Amino acid sequence: MCLLGWLNMSAQTPQILSDRHAMLRINAQSRYLLLPIQEREEIANISIIVNGKQVKSLNAKLAVDKVDYYVPLDLSTFNPNFLLDITFHGDRRTTGAIKGYVCWKEMQQSNTFDTTNREQFRPTYHHTPLYGWMNDPNGMVYQDGVWHLFYQYNPFGSQWENMNWGHSTSRDLIHWEAQPIALEPDALGSIFSGSCVIDKDNTAGFGAGAMIAMYTSAGQNQSQSIAYSTDGGKTFTTYEGNPVITQDAPDFRDPKVFWFEQTKRWIVVLAVGQEVQFYSSPNLKDWTYESSFGREYGNHDGVWECPDLLPMTLNAKLSNSTSKKWVLLLNINPGGPFGGSATQYFVGQFDGHKFTCEDAPSETKWMDYGKDHYATVTFSNAPDNRTVAIAWMSNWQYANQVPTQQFRSANSIPRDLHLMQLDGETYLVSTPSKEMLAMRGKAVKKGTATGNKVIKDLLKKNDGAYEITATLDMQKADQAQVTLFNNKGEEVVIGFDTDKKEYYFDRTKSGLTSFSDDFASVTRAPLPDTGNYQLRIFVDKASIEVFIDPGFGHSGVFPMTNLVFPNEPYNNLRVSGRGKLQDITVYPIN
Repeated sequence: MCLLGWLNMSAQTPQILSDRHAMLRINAQSRYLLLPIQEREEIANISIIVNGKQVKSLNAKLAVDKVDYYVPLDLSTFNPNFLLDITFHGDRRTTGAIKGYVCWKEMQQSNTFDTTNREQFRPTYHHTPLYGWMNDPNGMVYQDGVWHLFYQYNPFGSQWENMNWGHSTSRDLIHWEAQPIALEPDALGSIFSGSCVIDKDNTAGFGAGAMIAMYTSAGQNQSQSIAYSTDGGKTFTTYEGNPVITQDAPDFRDPKVFWFEQTKRWIVVLAVGQEVQFYSSPNLKDWTYESSFGREYGNHDGVWECPDLLPMTLNAKLSNSTSKKWVLLLNINPGGPFGGSATQYFVGQFDGHKFTCEDAPSETKWMDYGKDHYATVTFSNAPDNRTVAIAWMSNWQYANQVPTQQFRSANSIPRDLHLMQLDGETYLVSTPSKEMLAMRGKAVKKGTATGNKVIKDLLKKNDGAYEITATLDMQKADQAQVTLFNNKGEEVVIGFDTDKKEYYFDRTKSGLTSFSDDFASVTRAPLPDTGNYQLRIFVDKASIEVFIDPGFGHSGVFPMTNLVFPNEPYNNLRVSGRGKLQDITVYPIN
């Protein structure tokens, strides 16, 4: 790690108060205090005390005998002289004496913090934080040509803890610029998931066009709070009347807000244990309970989280109707079809007071059939009436253990959502957003492949970031496999079975898998038996997203998103079985 401007602090020794408690006096001479982190250790609670008052509290896995990486504590907002009050929670029998911890020797001051990528598996075209941990996308909103992506963020380590709202912006949905942290924990608790809206008519009184965030304050109990920005999301001010909604439920979180024109009120949908609840408000401050939904519907194997409710019109090209329906996205953990976390959805109607589902209570519809597509939510105020969704690309079964350290987790590519009808059912279609087309490099034509044909060197220079398009022609009761593999024998198999009417994704031999017993897996999705399938496969260092159009004119009826960690890029393709893969084209993405 190249960190310029370090100041050694070894002359300062901690005051040891007990075998778990120490204090360290800091005389700030630089912008950052670099905290040494060791991921295998237990959390240490760090209080920053200025003039006898706590001004900040955070949790970090301070290094005991080995430094995995450093994280920066910004000192610019503190008095130059302050006290670190540190309580360790590790077992002294295994960590040794507190005075010998390596963190005292390795803690440094610096005027810079190096965020240069040092990770083999950092994606090329998926959003990631510069450093630290990321999970649920939050507050996604579009304003004045800028897409705002907020997210659950831990700036003090690459595992879940210290929930802030991180912030990135983009003008094309692909290239993201990191912004300062938007919302930090306060006296009401950590900042859990939520949403943002643009208050065009100044209903809240913060100014016309104010960006208003509604989020869960996760303290001793979970409650809902708001904050507002009048400078385009650069800075937020918390509302002095927080919290704005409270309840005695232990799981009461993840507000998604939208304006309902028919009743001239804001609607918020909240995840509450095993159901969602709807509230309405004229001003985003005063809320009235309306109804609840979900106790008898869908999957209940885990806690419901991160809901989203959106109106959509049936696509005339995909259906015989252009009627309007409402889709309720509902994330669940655990309970996914292949273990861990996943996104289910319900189709029905919403009248401003309650949601009525058109599907049978026992039916569960999944938005994505991979293991790594969770916390899916859509952008508010998107242009051209688009419905654009992004998901967290991981799974709670192993998210804290995936083989990266500088950062953990990426987001899925953006997807435009549509509705279609198939065999009398209404389904959600996830199509790669049009912005992905602009990412394509020069097309490399690979022709046709059948019966155990191997195509080597998909790209002459392959850094593991590309898109494959092709047409798979199959007959009834056929089986076919499209395998991506590298020269080390690591592979992923995308198999098709028209007899079983399914396709599958096998990553059991994909590369690094031993970090979790739950990672090596096979996922399966429905496959309409049309015999002709248009494929779009997005590969990016450590992920593969598969979209299939079974002849309906739109890809992504039953998509799959899966992480992979190959030791070198997949640069070869093999087709086996009785299918014919035609018009194979590879687009490098830089």
